[in-house]
Amino acid sequence: MIETGFFEWPEPTARRGYRRRHRVFAILFPGQGSQFRGMGADVFGHYPGITRFACDLLGYDLPARCRDNRDDVLARTECTQPALFTVNALHTFERERREGRPADCYLGHSLGEYNALLAAGVFDFETGLRIVTKRGELMAAASGGGMTAVMNTPVERLLEVLEADGVEGVDVAAHNTDTQVVIAGADGALRAAHASLRARSIRFAPLRVGAAFHSRAMESARTAFEVFLREFTFAEPSVTVISNVSARPYEGSMIPEMLSRQIVEPVRWAESVRYLLDRDAALECEEIGGTSLLRMVKSIAKSSPRGILTKSGV
Repeated sequence: MIETGFFEWPEPTARRGYRRRHRVFAILFPGQGSQFRGMGADVFGHYPGITRFACDLLGYDLPARCRDNRDDVLARTECTQPALFTVNALHTFERERREGRPADCYLGHSLGEYNALLAAGVFDFETGLRIVTKRGELMAAASGGGMTAVMNTPVERLLEVLEADGVEGVDVAAHNTDTQVVIAGADGALRAAHASLRARSIRFAPLRVGAAFHSRAMESARTAFEVFLREFTFAEPSVTVISNVSARPYEGSMIPEMLSRQIVEPVRWAESVRYLLDRDAALECEEIGGTSLLRMVKSIAKSSPRGILTKSGV
């Protein structure tokens, strides 16, 4: 399941009408929230060995869980993360088998960053699955609280509103686009935030998650995850991977630190995309497993002073 989009803009110069542009081809990997019942049905059968290995490592029948989703098990963080990582990996392997166009850059949203690092050769599938499984377990254990998407309010304005109304204990968990910010916090803090937003007629939507991901509430998970990551050795990315934490390319020596910090720090998606839009290039994107990230890129490109959307969702 792959969708593509093409984003470009002209850059005027003094000497010529337009500066010559090169094209940057980025592959995007979605994170938690993109799972659905039946996912992976199109690829599990193509990779029986890898699928059996994943089942053995996880201790359950992964294709059956994805197919049946009994008791909404795919919504449980400790199940969602390894399942989604595996399905995205198989779609990536399928793309490589078909000799798809090589990427110039990989971007993953939250959990999707692990598929980006896998695609860039930072670790192999087994290592990635072990790491993601531990991440899911730790984040599930740090339960409580939740997350809310806030629409049509720039992050600076959102923070001003919450401060003016005395709302404390809420963190920005993701800056997806200029028109969508995600906040996270304890249940009481989110209720206060909802009241503040409602009073000002600001649109918001609570998300179906079991905890306040990418916030201070995940500090215990971050600490344990940082220790766990010391067991592994990571290679330098063979292709540029943009970090959620820094919105800049990964450096090999910083991978353990960035992965542990990612649990408690916001996903800087809008800034990551703008980093590529500012490279004096035409940006082409392909999304593995859905279209939600392409829609975000479309929104970011439209709001960029230099961005003009010419083609999307092909």
